[in-house]
Amino acid sequence: MFDLVSLIKAIGYAGIFGIVFAESGLFFGFFLPGDSLLFTAGFLASQGFFDITILAFTAFFAAVLGDSVGYAFGYRVGPKIFTREDSLFFHKDHLERARVFYERHGGKTIVIARFMPFVRTFAPIVAGVGKMRYGTFLFYNIFGGIIWGIGITSLGYYLGNTIPNVDRYIIPIVLLIIFSSVLPPLYHLMKDKQQRKRIMDYFRKKISKV
Repeated sequence: MFDLVSLIKAIGYAGIFGIVFAESGLFFGFFLPGDSLLFTAGFLASQGFFDITILAFTAFFAAVLGDSVGYAFGYRVGPKIFTREDSLFFHKDHLERARVFYERHGGKTIVIARFMPFVRTFAPIVAGVGKMRYGTFLFYNIFGGIIWGIGITSLGYYLGNTIPNVDRYIIPIVLLIIFSSVLPPLYHLMKDKQQRKRIMDYFRKKISKV
C-alpha cells in the first residue's frame, strides 16, 4: 500500500496545502488522496507530528482557495471545456445540465462534493461554467471547507487521542474512508444508462487504439 504516513511527514504543512488545493479545483488534482490525507494528517497531529490548529486551518484555507480557483477557471473558460466529444468527464450537454442543476441544488452540491473524490475537483469548475452566483458559491464553499477540511482532520485527531494503539488500525481505517468516499459517485455514475454507455464507449475507443 502507498505509504501515506511517510509522505505526509515528508511534505509537511506546505505539501498538505498544495495537495488539498490542487484536488479542490485543478483538473490534474482529481487523483490525489484528499479524504485519506486529511484523516491521516489529523492522526499524526494526535501523535505530535503536527499542531492540530495549524493543520486544520491549513486544510480549510487550501480547500476554500482551491474551489475558488476552480470556479474562476470555469467562469472564464466557460463552454470551451465541454468541446471534447470523447472526454470521459465532459460532454457538450453537461453545461446546460450544470446550469439547471446549480439553479436548483447549487449550495448542496458544493458541500456534498467535498466528500466525493473526482466530483469535488470538478464541482467548482462546473459551478463557474454554469454561472452560479459567486456570493452563493462562496458561502457554501466556506461551509463545505469547514466540515470537510476541519472536520475530517479533527476526526483523525480525535480518534488518535481516543482509541488505544490506533496506529495498528490506521491502514484499515484509511481504506474504509477511501472505499466509502468512492462508492457514492461510482453508484450515481453507473446507475445512469447514458453515462454507462458513454464510459464504455470511451474505454472501447482507448482499447482499440492499443
